[in-house]
Parts: sequence; C-alpha cells; structure tokens
Amino acid sequence: MAEPTQMRDPRQPSLLLALTPVVLTLIVLGVQLFYFGDFTPHIPLAIGLAITGLVGIRLGFKWKHIEEGVFHVIHVSLPSVSVLICVGMIIGVWIASGTVPTLIYYGLILLSPQIFLAAAMILCSVVSVSLGTSWGTVGTVGLALMGIGAGFDIPVYWTAGAVVSGAFFGDKVSPLSDTTNLAPAVTGTDVFSHIKNMMPTTIPAMLIAFTIYLIAGFTLIDGGNASFEKINAITASLQANFTISAWLLLPAALVIVLAVKRMPPIPSLFAGVLAGAVAAMLAQGSGLHELLTFANSGYSIETGIATIDSLLNRGGIQSMMWTISLVLIALGFGGALERTGCLEAIIRAIMTKIRTFKGVQTAAVCTSISTNLVAGDPYLSIALPGRMYAPIYRGMKYSTLNLSRAIEEGGTLISPLIPWNAGGAFVISALGLGVAEGNIENLLYIPLAFACWVSPVIGLIYAQTGLFSPRASEEEQRTWKEQGEAVATNLDVDEPVPGKLAPNPG
Repeated sequence: MAEPTQMRDPRQPSLLLALTPVVLTLIVLGVQLFYFGDFTPHIPLAIGLAITGLVGIRLGFKWKHIEEGVFHVIHVSLPSVSVLICVGMIIGVWIASGTVPTLIYYGLILLSPQIFLAAAMILCSVVSVSLGTSWGTVGTVGLALMGIGAGFDIPVYWTAGAVVSGAFFGDKVSPLSDTTNLAPAVTGTDVFSHIKNMMPTTIPAMLIAFTIYLIAGFTLIDGGNASFEKINAITASLQANFTISAWLLLPAALVIVLAVKRMPPIPSLFAGVLAGAVAAMLAQGSGLHELLTFANSGYSIETGIATIDSLLNRGGIQSMMWTISLVLIALGFGGALERTGCLEAIIRAIMTKIRTFKGVQTAAVCTSISTNLVAGDPYLSIALPGRMYAPIYRGMKYSTLNLSRAIEEGGTLISPLIPWNAGGAFVISALGLGVAEGNIENLLYIPLAFACWVSPVIGLIYAQTGLFSPRASEEEQRTWKEQGEAVATNLDVDEPVPGKLAPNPG
C-alpha cells in the first residue's frame, strides 16, 4: 500500500507555469520596494514560496516532498548561516577589544584619502584570499575600512563598493573558498585549473576597478580637502575610549593564520571571537558578562562624535537576524523552485534557443545571474547551471573550465549586488548601510562594486570572440568517458545545439 505522502507521477511544469511563481514574486517584490518604499523583501519572498508550493501541488507533488526540497537547500547552506553568526559575534567582540578601533586609528594615520579606495580593494582581496570567505572579510576588515572612509569624508557607498569588490574577488580565487570549490566540483574539473582559467577575467577586472578607484580618489572624491579637524577628533576620541595598540591586531592575525593553515572557517572565526574576548579583558578591562552581551547584542558606546557612535554601535548575533531570516526565506524559495522543476524548465527552455558555443557560454553566465536574482542563493546559482549545462560543453568538445568560470562569476560575484540575495543582505547588514531604515541611496554601492560586474562582462566578451575559451583536451575527454559523464552527443561549435539535455549524471 502506498504511503499517504508518496508522489503520484508529478508532471514537469510548462514554461508558462514555471515562470508563474518567479514573475509573481518579482511583481510583489517590486511593489514592496518601489511603490511602498519598504526595503523588507522577506514577505514577498515568503509569498513566492507559497505560490511555488501551490504550483508544485498542481503538478502532482505532495507538500511533504516540496518541503523536503525547501529544507534540503536550507540544510546545505547552514554553514553559511553559521558564518553569519560567528561574524556577528566577531564584530561586537572585536570592537570591544579595540581591534576594530585600532584598525581605524592606524588607517586614518597611515593612509591618504586619495589612495584609500584602491588600497581598500587590494587589502580586502588579500584578506579574502587568505580567509577563503568574503563574508568574514566584509564583517571584519571591511567594517574598519568603513570607519576610515567616514573619517576621510568619503561617501559610504564608494567605500562599500571598494570593500565588496575586493572581498568577493578574493573569495572567487581563493582555494579555501566554498564557492571556488563548488564550481569545479559540479562541472567535473579541478579547483586549481579552475582558478587558473579565471585569471583572464580576474586580472583585467581588478586592474580596471583599481584604476577607477584611483581616479575617484584624486578627482571625484574631495579627499584632498578631507577635514583634518574631523580626523583628529576621531583619532582623539578613539584614544580616549580605547587602548590603542598594534598587539590588539593579533585576533585578526590569528584568524588569517588559521585560514592559511586550512582550518575550517567556522572554528577559525570562533577562535577569533575567543582571542578578541581575551584582548578585551586584558586591554580594555571588559568583564565576562559584558563580553557575553557584546557577542549577543553588539557593542554600545557614546563618544559624543556621531561618526564614531554610528560605526561602533553594532555587532552581535542579534544584528544578523534580519539577514539570517532573509537568507532562510530566500533559500526556501529557491529550494521549492528547484524541487518542483520550475528552474529546470526555465533553463531547458533557454537551451532550445542556443546554437553555438558563444550562445552556451552567454546562457551559462546569464542563467547563473538569473538564479541568483530569483532564488537568492549563490550556491544554487552555481550548482544548478553547472549540472544542467555540463553535458552541452562535453558534446561540443569544449572544456568545462569555461562553464566553471561562467557560473563562478555569475554566482559568487553577482551575489553581493542583489539586495535580497544572501550575499547582498549580508553586505547591507554587516557594513551598516541602513537600507532597511530608508537609506536607499547607499545601494549605489552596487554599480560602484566595479570588479564584481566588470568580470562577467569581460567573460561575455571572451565568449563572443572565442578568446580564452579552451577546447577540451584529449585527457579531459578521456576522463569524461572513464567516469561515464553525460554528453550531449553529435555536437560541434558550428552545429546547432539541441534543446534537450542528456540525463544528469548525478
């Protein structure tokens, strides 16, 4: 006898039905954001989840199986939620310990306003490569850089754009990063070949962004007239309220060392919390109960200087709950779309229009971006297109390194540029952009995060010209045969690509 919750041959959705929950959700989201002016995308995404559930039931799915799809994607992304929790604790404790104030103090003294944006991008890149986590970089070094930028009277969105460019680009090429390992894993390549193949887009994009930030520092931003009185007031206030010492940078150095030694990110970040707590006790005289409060609810101080207070009154696990709740709802929505076959139906419809390698490469980048936009999950935006498009590349005898680069750039780099995406929500929360409180102008960090969107553009140019688009080597083709990986057969770069994909190998 069949189980009550057993599915009875659920149908594949038509393109129109698959698009229904996506389009309706974007409409509700647009009304919430642009008509009501309320930047809380939680409820529109929850409504989208409900609509997807109704579509799934119409297709013959039982709710239990839709629910399993929702919770599966959430479960896969729980390590990222754990990173959010650790970063929240680090922010509160590192401010209390004097680590963040010390970074701000020395940054204001040692850096000049003209080179600040370019230096901020490079610093975040180096730290992110070392840590293997863009989120950890944004929540620690990025927060300190926001304070330095405020001291130089640089607009918040310019500083945030430089921080995001560096942090997510470092994450993209770090062998310690989860997304950098996920992209080659789902496409059947190895991580170091994947990183090497991203250099033709990574290096030009970073050089372009670096040049723009330098030009902005010397022309667009009035750094030369930055108020020395304001800088002196900030540094004096930091000295008055914190012990400032170079050894207080040890908690940050510890996290970087642990990451370089390939310790997992969560234990490394938590070690940073403990080291910060010890530093707070020894250097600032904080008590145990105070530290527990800082880790949970964030740091609080009144210095009399609005810039310092707005920057340092933050952190703690609770400060991340807005982001965590948004991430969980967005992940649930993406999981429901995947389980009901809606995302797959949309991708397959796209595949029917593809006829050449340049079309496949362009579609892979755009599909990854679109999945990021709709599902709100950078992991799903890498994993789903990676699985779906890999047989096409094999059939065309093009290396799947082209695919891994496309989905890495459309997934990892675009994630922080979508406010309701997990990456974008974290950036807005960790950097204190105040978008939820009505500071919508701070969303200008999105176009100013040059490296993040220039890289996919360069990749699309390569796709159209054939530059840096390697064919599959004989060894790679032999590996495909030995591993029995699915191939869309009888294809060539000059021949039409059929819309129907070969079965997914796993």
